[in-house]
Amino acid sequence: MTDAGHITSGSIELRPEVEQRAAAVAEARTWLRTPYHHMGRMKGAGADCATLLIEVYAAAGLIENFDPGYYPQDWMKHRDEERYLGWVEKYCVPTEAPQPGDLVLYKIGRCFSHGAIVIAWPTCIHARWLPKGGTIELVDFSVEEYFKGRERRFYTLWPKG
Repeated sequence: MTDAGHITSGSIELRPEVEQRAAAVAEARTWLRTPYHHMGRMKGAGADCATLLIEVYAAAGLIENFDPGYYPQDWMKHRDEERYLGWVEKYCVPTEAPQPGDLVLYKIGRCFSHGAIVIAWPTCIHARWLPKGGTIELVDFSVEEYFKGRERRFYTLWPKG
C-alpha cells in the first residue's frame, strides 16, 4: 500500500533511509528529560536504555513494538547471557561508521547491556541511571568518563546490501 509516496509493509512504513534516520533522531529528542525508570515505557514518565530504544524505533515506524519481558535491573552483573545484544541483533547489523539513528552498545558488567541512539557520533541520546534518579539525556560519549575504555559496538537498522 502507498500513501504520499511511502510504502507500508504491515504496520512498518517503508520510507527513504534518510527520512527514517531523521524520524528516529526526532523521536529520540522528544524523550529528553524523561526520568529514568527501570522497564518504564512512557515518554515523560519513565524509560530505561532498553525500553527507550524499543519505543523510539517503534514510534518512528521502524520496528514493531515488542515486550522484552522481565529483566532485573542488575542482570548484567550476574549473567553472561547477551540478552540486550540479542534484542538488538533481531533488528540491526553491526556497522563500523555510525550514522544518525544508529545505536552504540556498551559492555557494562559481564555483557553488552547499555545502548544509546546516535545523533552525530559521539553525541547520543541515552537513559542514564543514577542512584538518586536519572534522565534521558543528550551526551557526548567522548567525554563521558564512565564509558571511556569500555568495549563498544555500533549497530544499524539500515544494512547495506
